[in-house]
Amino acid sequence: MIAEPLLAHAPWLTAGGTARVLQLLGADGEEARVVGGAVRNALLGLKPGDIDIATTALPDEVMRRAKAAGIKSVPTGIDHGTVTLVIDGHPYEVTTLREDTETFGRKAKVAFGRDWVKDAERRDFTMNGLSVDADGVVHDYVGGIADARARRVRFIGDPGQRIAEDYLRILRFFRIHAAFGAGEPDRDGYLACIRGRAGLANLSAERVRMEMLKLLVVGGASAAALAMAEGGLLQALTGGVVYTGPLSAMIAIERELGLPANATRRLAALTVAVTEDAKRIATRLRLSNSETKALDSMGHRWWRLAIKDEADARRLLYRLGAECYHDRVLLAWARAGGDIGSSRWRALAELPQRWTAPKFPLKAADFIARGMAEGPSLGHVLTLAEDAWLAADFPLEQAALASIADQAAARVSRDEKT
Repeated sequence: MIAEPLLAHAPWLTAGGTARVLQLLGADGEEARVVGGAVRNALLGLKPGDIDIATTALPDEVMRRAKAAGIKSVPTGIDHGTVTLVIDGHPYEVTTLREDTETFGRKAKVAFGRDWVKDAERRDFTMNGLSVDADGVVHDYVGGIADARARRVRFIGDPGQRIAEDYLRILRFFRIHAAFGAGEPDRDGYLACIRGRAGLANLSAERVRMEMLKLLVVGGASAAALAMAEGGLLQALTGGVVYTGPLSAMIAIERELGLPANATRRLAALTVAVTEDAKRIATRLRLSNSETKALDSMGHRWWRLAIKDEADARRLLYRLGAECYHDRVLLAWARAGGDIGSSRWRALAELPQRWTAPKFPLKAADFIARGMAEGPSLGHVLTLAEDAWLAADFPLEQAALASIADQAAARVSRDEKT
């Protein structure tokens, strides 16, 4: 065991809501500490993020003390010992110390306890098994401090056993490594993930979706995806071919353009070559309606953008709208390979920033004035006129518009007579 005052001067720990909760639950024979990711992040010089607190106090005692102190408490997961305390509008998740009595995946039976060692040993990775008390003393029972400093993501105990307890830990292993690790993934952990990959089929689509989208936006996403693909893990999740090269290219393109990481766009680069891929991925991962539409739009004939000139690109931008156009261009660029700094692809991608598509100026009234009756023919003539307007590169002059309207009306009249 290691106990060092490594965070004695951390402002997020020694003041504000965190300090108040630790003081509230760390008195009168009870103890409370911040656990997990916040401790890991602080040791790595990162923002702590969500702050989770563990305590020896039972849930009823947590709520009793909160009420006495005028703090709102919400029994968000009281059967598992979790109560959320709300201070100044900020939630603090407080969980009573636990130890597994039986382990069978997500439905492991747990009992409340007072043993910090056992609580740490039931967590997933050593750098997530750390805790810090109100004085900034970091308690390490599993070698997490050394692993955090070395940027080494390592399972606590036997990797195979930890994975069998919850197969989502396979995805978490790669995500945590991609976010906080360095170099190659821990070999024992990596091999255990490969051996346990059949268990991925037991996971709910919702849980897989959440982890995949989180993984795709962290710093080491490209290398993690490649390692997962080489181990046959991505194929097991997606049910089809994966494209790690285009994913790497998409990440590079986002950086080239100064864009924030976009999980849906990166998922398309990794998994979508045609719209059928988008439908399969949407079903397997239970994507939201907006995510599904985005993947389907990106996958629809993206390859045509490889030969688009700017006039064609403007027409596509008009048809798709700025967001869908932009994402499809980026997917085509990522799949084209070659120079990420291509001025031609950059110009296509940045078209929405320098050109806004005008609204189609002709209305139904323009054709009624030309003697057309309301009904299906009116919709048909508007479509013909809009196509002609696009082909003419969006003219707005009255003479050009009148000519387009006359020709469209004449064509529909001829078609109706034949």
